Amino acid sequence: MAKILLVEDDQSLAKLVRNWLSLDHHVVETVEDGEEALHRLKVSEFDLVVLDWNLPKLEGVEVLKQHRQMGGKTPVLMLTGKDRIADKEEGFDAGADDYLTKPFHGKELSMRIKALLRRPPLLVEDVLKVGDLVLERESFTVRRGDADVRLLPKEFALLEFLMRHPNQVFSAEALLERVWVSESESTVEAVTTCIKRLRRKLEGAGGAPVIATVNGVGYKLVAV
Repeated sequence: MAKILLVEDDQSLAKLVRNWLSLDHHVVETVEDGEEALHRLKVSEFDLVVLDWNLPKLEGVEVLKQHRQMGGKTPVLMLTGKDRIADKEEGFDAGADDYLTKPFHGKELSMRIKALLRRPPLLVEDVLKVGDLVLERESFTVRRGDADVRLLPKEFALLEFLMRHPNQVFSAEALLERVWVSESESTVEAVTTCIKRLRRKLEGAGGAPVIATVNGVGYKLVAV
């Protein structure tokens, strides 16, 4: 699971891309203009940006330049109809990590995103193992010991995030920021409710509790 910022003013295309990436179990935020994209990059943390070039208010390449000038290191995939070598050169010179021209196939987009996320320090393993917990992204399955654990998409995304950061404590607000999209109406209560459901399902599969509450601080996955 990665948190991706999709910057695309074509609403139909944005919907298609968002749905495709959601099938890969990514959390996707969508904005339609360059100024809003730059604002999101300033106030939120993303694992990757899919950035159109021709945008209202501020062109994508200018968003990219300013993001890099501010020290932003988030991988950026330019997604654009500009296919001349000179355009690609300008995009890479501005700080793009990859460049995909329209029209494109959803599978190619997925492959390129997967490759970018595999670059250190954003290595995204397909199979995670923490203690007796095993999570497989491709098959969307979770096992605890010999028992299968059926999870809803948001429970799966939350568990995946915690398994990628075992023994690290995250506040409910931090989990809301990393696992939920910011334009949604979700609240801290949604996080605590999801934690409760996740605990119940994991503990129902047997074994000791693995999601601990650190009073006054937040939650962590206990690696045993």
